[in-house]
Amino acid sequence: MSAVESRSLHGITDEFVTRLAQRAEEAEQLRRLPTATVSEFRQTDLFRLLLPARFGGIQASFPEVLEPIRLMAHGCASSAWTLGFYALHNWMLSLFDPRLQEEVFASGPVLAPAPLAPTGRGHPTEGGVRLTGRWSWATGAMDADWVIVGALVESDDGILPALAVLPAGQVEVDDVWHTAGMRATGSHDLIATDVFVPEHRIASVADIYGGTAPGAAVHGVATYRWPLVPALALVASMPVLGTAERVTELFAERLSGRVLAYSGVAQKDQPAAQIRLGDATARLRALRALVAETAATIDALVVSGERVHRSERANARLAAAYTVHECRAIIADLLEAAGASAHFLSSPLQRAKRDVDIAAGHVVFDYDVSRELAGALAIGAKISPIAMV
Repeated sequence: MSAVESRSLHGITDEFVTRLAQRAEEAEQLRRLPTATVSEFRQTDLFRLLLPARFGGIQASFPEVLEPIRLMAHGCASSAWTLGFYALHNWMLSLFDPRLQEEVFASGPVLAPAPLAPTGRGHPTEGGVRLTGRWSWATGAMDADWVIVGALVESDDGILPALAVLPAGQVEVDDVWHTAGMRATGSHDLIATDVFVPEHRIASVADIYGGTAPGAAVHGVATYRWPLVPALALVASMPVLGTAERVTELFAERLSGRVLAYSGVAQKDQPAAQIRLGDATARLRALRALVAETAATIDALVVSGERVHRSERANARLAAAYTVHECRAIIADLLEAAGASAHFLSSPLQRAKRDVDIAAGHVVFDYDVSRELAGALAIGAKISPIAMV
């Protein structure tokens, strides 16, 4: 699908995207999504797209979540990032013990930030663990119903990486999100102190990474057998890809009316500008094809019941990291030729660049590490047992 085709995907319409664009400056100033955006999102099919059917969800195939997120970024990268992760995290909750799902989804899909780095510590107690920790990068923290956090949990087998689910009321939000870009994501820190987490709200990271968590069996569809890292990486790359597409559209619009200073030449008649636009268009087409092929490969494996090996998971992470790497380069190249006025705060171009630069800092997009892991696994070399694949 091209950047200008269907504008109605699972409730994400042209009008919704336009409203995201209209609220982008307000969202940035608030450092969180406006209430109206969250309320509208709750009414879309995207919110329940990956929710199991038994809880009133659509239970769609996993790749269907990607295009609506990409489309939302044509309005606001921060909004697309936050809402996309809200949709993804309902899928993540669907991987946990059925008892947890019954609790969380009692009234349908929820807003659940998920800072996954294992910066919490769980100590065993009767029926579960006592959890203490501080977690950064909790996108959408201010509107949370529940939260998913990473922790190292003590057990008879040693220290095990795990994910734990807590009601939002059991964690404190520390307002630390003062950044140059992606400001509207409200990715504050979460703090929990000696909180009891029952065992059914805890899942092994190894199972979540490998697509073998409890939800993989109980729902009976391939959607919940997807491994986490490919799912996370591809979803997170969509706001960046959509933003690069929008920058390309805005650059093309600027060409039609911009006259170069000191020469009086219309920029649309300048071969160099035409070349930059053509180059960006071709590169974006290639990136969309790469994402589609990567998602289709993973989906074919899970649908057939085959295991998604670490090498395939690493290739998916690399595809996402490469997409973000290229999108940053495309945006930088176009802004280089867009003129100084593109950097006024009133221009969406400057916000797009700032947002993408910050999004690119997500650990899953580390381009060097992603290339290293994919290359090592391609030749059978050893990698760290806790590598993010």
